[in-house]
Amino acid sequence: MIFYRQNLTNTELLDLYKKILKPRLIEEKMLILIRQGKVSKWFSGIGQEAIAVGVTAVLDQSEYILPMHRNLGVFTTREIPLHRLFSQWQGKANGFTKGRDRSFHFGTQEYNIIGMISHLGPQLGIADGIALANKLQDNKKITAVFTGEGATSEGDFHEALNIAAVWKLPVMFVIENNGYGLSTPTNEQYACENLADKGIGYGIESWIIDGNNIVEVYNKLSQLKKEMQENPRPVLLEFKTFRMRGHEEASGTKYVPQDLMDQWELRDPVTNYRKYLVENGILTTEQDEQFHAEIKKEIDENWAMANAEPEIEPTYSGELDDVYKPFQYEEYTHNSDTKNIRFIDAIRNGLEQSMWRHRNLVIMGQDIAEYGGAFKITDGFVDAFGKDRIRNTPICESAVISTGMGLSINGYKAIVEMQFADFVSTGFNPIVNLLAKSHYRWGENADVVVRMPCGGGTQAGPFHSQTNEAWFTKTPGLKVVYPAFPYDAKGLLNTAVNDPNPVLFFEHKLLYRSIYQDVPTDYYTIPFGKAALLKEGSKVTIVAFGAPVHWALDTLAKHPEIDADLIDLRSLQPLDTETIFASVKKTGKAIIYQEDTMFGGIASDISALIMENCFEYLDAPVKRVASLDSPIPFTKALEDQFLPRDRFEETLLELLRY
Repeated sequence: MIFYRQNLTNTELLDLYKKILKPRLIEEKMLILIRQGKVSKWFSGIGQEAIAVGVTAVLDQSEYILPMHRNLGVFTTREIPLHRLFSQWQGKANGFTKGRDRSFHFGTQEYNIIGMISHLGPQLGIADGIALANKLQDNKKITAVFTGEGATSEGDFHEALNIAAVWKLPVMFVIENNGYGLSTPTNEQYACENLADKGIGYGIESWIIDGNNIVEVYNKLSQLKKEMQENPRPVLLEFKTFRMRGHEEASGTKYVPQDLMDQWELRDPVTNYRKYLVENGILTTEQDEQFHAEIKKEIDENWAMANAEPEIEPTYSGELDDVYKPFQYEEYTHNSDTKNIRFIDAIRNGLEQSMWRHRNLVIMGQDIAEYGGAFKITDGFVDAFGKDRIRNTPICESAVISTGMGLSINGYKAIVEMQFADFVSTGFNPIVNLLAKSHYRWGENADVVVRMPCGGGTQAGPFHSQTNEAWFTKTPGLKVVYPAFPYDAKGLLNTAVNDPNPVLFFEHKLLYRSIYQDVPTDYYTIPFGKAALLKEGSKVTIVAFGAPVHWALDTLAKHPEIDADLIDLRSLQPLDTETIFASVKKTGKAIIYQEDTMFGGIASDISALIMENCFEYLDAPVKRVASLDSPIPFTKALEDQFLPRDRFEETLLELLRY
């Protein structure tokens, strides 16, 4: 192994040695402790230290790094106190996740490190968002994100590279090609000769670097960083290296040929670099012994500190209070000036006023810029706010949602428009596993609103007509809002933008141009979790949201003799159970009306809540009315049969006769 020092001084070379030695000595300690049963799980990075250390040493402390689970060198080079790392691995409160996640599945704003989730790919999109925020601020900062050769097969990898290339984002995409994805060798992972070749398809500059040569890593990335600061762009970096331990310690390495292990052992990044330093008179034996002693002393002292820390005492409140970032709702009242506008105009008005109010708000989506979006809601927004803040995206919902998370991490707010709510399925993973869980896991909120044009009644067929709120109402950490009127749509959308937590905002397409209302012209907000009581009666409680609210009003207009409470939920998570229970206790009968299919819908949960909390007040079984348990069809006759409008009237009258 040849080391070309270029302009590095002896002091700089020794500093790199201390940085690469530290994670190696920590790992050696951990391997002893895991055999003693004192550490439960370990993902070893032995043999790969030069990459994590080299990348981190090149970046400034203020520049974000997104590592994987065997990049200990990132954390030590950023000089995180070791007792905090040890507490994290042991599930202690002084770690970074309060015992809620393990190993390196965490982030810390204090050290500008954003850890992974086990689904790997979304962190690449997060890096895009962080880099986009840096580019919007023109602060010349670079973002580095790690992935393994196995994860380059995931769709998020390709989506993130494509976004970074199109938007010219200053991201270093770091591939640690270490030979195996768990036990699957590279020849079963991809067919191209080098992963760096994948950059060609995206118009991205790419490099192959010896990942076991700390000097080569440091010098090449130092050069690239300067170039990226002058000419912002992504680069794809394939580091050739090898994983000398198992995927994690329990899996072992029996699947690896011994001659391959022997070959790579000769290329050990720490041993070879030490040899180079000694042979060139840069490192003495005494210095080396001193470095070892100092690091081992630090490890032992910090391990003792972590061991002395008490175990976490679980409490219900402690867990539940951290699911969402605390949000102090601020009510903005409106003046008396109103304008009779459509539902779609109220959405547009709310977006426009929120964009003026929050200068750090970015809207992203397919065709939303000059074209104005599929429903023309953002028509003219580019002229008002510029293309930096109104961004057309490639067709890659997953990475765009992750990009929203990256913007949030780096001080921005994001709105992501799904062209149709149905298409969110290709972005499902980052919503339910990244946005929803980040605050609970390590205290980082996701200031992201996902707009969801949804619903049937327009003969749009199985892929453009779903109302899929139940996919998200069961996921802790998400808020789900579903207005039925223009007034509510504008006020709730403004609140969604203000709320620092992830919000799924459902907008029924059938209501866009069919429902009018007098709506205040100025800015105002409406709190989440407060239902609207549209009609008051004493014989039955009707609970609905979205288009079924209007269908219920039509039914009641047809039957003026029906004496009913009609509750428009407006938000589904949080849910206004207080209003529901008070009404049911008054009327003694309840019917829940949803457009979603019956089985597994939110009506089932509301029914169960009523049964559990109002059973002694009920005079009849709780009824649910929903669409057929089938995909939604295209032809009008079939769609009319699928939707629950006719069945609601029949079921309501039956309930009243009970």
